[in-house]
Amino acid sequence: MDSTATDRFDTSVFEAGRNRLASLAYRLLGSAADAEDAVQDAFLQWQSADRQRIEVPQAWLTKVVTNLCLDRLRSARARRERTVGAWLPEPLLDGDPMLGPADSFEQRESVSLAVLTLMERLSPLERAVYVLREAFSYSHAEVAEILDITESASQQHLHRARRRITIARRSGGEIDPASARRVVEEFLAAASSGRTERLVALLTDDATAISDGAGLAGKLVWYDTPQRVAAVVRAGFKPTPAKRRFAGGTPAIHYALVNGGPAIVFVIGDRVIGAVTFDITGGKIATVRSIAAPARLRRLTEAWRQHEPGTPLIGQW
Repeated sequence: MDSTATDRFDTSVFEAGRNRLASLAYRLLGSAADAEDAVQDAFLQWQSADRQRIEVPQAWLTKVVTNLCLDRLRSARARRERTVGAWLPEPLLDGDPMLGPADSFEQRESVSLAVLTLMERLSPLERAVYVLREAFSYSHAEVAEILDITESASQQHLHRARRRITIARRSGGEIDPASARRVVEEFLAAASSGRTERLVALLTDDATAISDGAGLAGKLVWYDTPQRVAAVVRAGFKPTPAKRRFAGGTPAIHYALVNGGPAIVFVIGDRVIGAVTFDITGGKIATVRSIAAPARLRRLTEAWRQHEPGTPLIGQW
């Protein structure tokens, strides 16, 4: 096989695993843009490596991508930008290949916005062990090889990661999709009509709301208590000419699944200008996340353009 044919073959080997590598990087970093950069850096390393000495390409690439992500998580810049409570994951529309495996509850949960946010509480190694074990079902021996640690250390990191996530997690497990949609539709109806008392009734006693402020403030805005959450939701969902000018038009509001969970998306034409996601437990809303920073919605918008949405919940907001 000549060198050109070899390069084409080796490129096809990489491309065959690209989606899986991107899914791994996204779970580790919580950012589609950063995940794409990590996978591209891995491709450059793959091209420059002595590939004839690589016995199992996917294992080699998994190790490279994991360690590239760990380098990013450990960087001083990342530590500043990803302070717990000051960072939100990038939302992805269901069906996006970057969401990766979703056969088990653990795999689906590991890519939820709730767990991606909670993983910010973990050390980079704890996060890597948790993702490799929970989402990709690697054995502790394989995790140890990928991360250059002992099997015992892998087990300890997983134990700590599971404990920290379990303690902080508010979800009661998977919920019925029809029930989740019904709760979200009731929320939207109450928010649109300004019925504060109904909004409060739909929220858990310790409900919180988080907004990225469309990226304008440079930090997240948090609200706690059902009354404060209901008040800010009522104000936020009231359409005004100023909001429409800022949005660039009159959006439609669609129900969607984002990172496996219930959400509504605000759409003008084929452009997503905002997403509101919900964590639901016990039939009530525990967390509302409002994401409108354009940089966080880039990939979701790209996926929406390939999507066939149903009838919007609200045709003109």
